[in-house]
Amino acid sequence: MKAPTTAEALATVRATCARLPEVVERPSHGAPSFFAGGKKCFVMFMDHHHDDGRLALWCAAPLGVQATMIDEDPVRFFVPPYVGGRGWLGVRLDVDPDWDEVAGIVADAYRCVASKKLLSQLDAS
Repeated sequence: MKAPTTAEALATVRATCARLPEVVERPSHGAPSFFAGGKKCFVMFMDHHHDDGRLALWCAAPLGVQATMIDEDPVRFFVPPYVGGRGWLGVRLDVDPDWDEVAGIVADAYRCVASKKLLSQLDAS
């Protein structure tokens, strides 16, 4: 499978995020970003941020996940600038993404920031 175009990747990320309760998309720092309950950002879609050559997501991640994922596959995962120090995970979408894995990472990111009410809605669905 080949890497998706930017438009294809963004459409897939939007659809993935839209399956989660009360997600709002709006630009943040010039990038399409997704907020749980419209309040807390959990995913940012980055298209060659500062010419870094990557089409990627920056995702909130549970404690320790960033290091584990990067150790397992440093080609697909990286420490994103700015938010990487808080444990966020960079996920490359231009290196033959496994969309089921990406969906799981997005759901985990949502769980990191969502309120108890939103988590209850997610678990009930």
